[in-house]
Amino acid sequence: MNKSSVWQFLKFTFFSASAALVELGSFALINELLHWRYWPAYLTALTLSVIWNFTLNRRFTFRSAANVPIAMAKILGFYLVFTPLSTWLGHLAEGAAINEYIVLGVTMVANFVLEFLFCKFVIYRGQENTLDTKKS
Repeated sequence: MNKSSVWQFLKFTFFSASAALVELGSFALINELLHWRYWPAYLTALTLSVIWNFTLNRRFTFRSAANVPIAMAKILGFYLVFTPLSTWLGHLAEGAAINEYIVLGVTMVANFVLEFLFCKFVIYRGQENTLDTKKS
């Protein structure tokens, strides 16, 4: 792995950590204040986190001028697979009396790894470092 790839992974990690705070914070607020069941709380928190993470990583990590609606459609495709699967597994884990924060943590780690790979090799493949930050 070259130096720019390591730096890119570190930036993705940093922005994903900030998205994790968005997800965890919104999940905790919904879970503790509104007392929603796991899956609607998780879906709401995940949606907020994805929007945050997509926006920051497109601009600062991958520096991509890729067509935003197309890039968003690709990430939507990723989440059309990831979200039902992780929601279902989380619902099963909750039913097995596994603490909802442990379920959320495991899900967030899986999301982090899979989303980085999907962004790097699908969404922004051949379109990295094409954003002219001086103009935007």
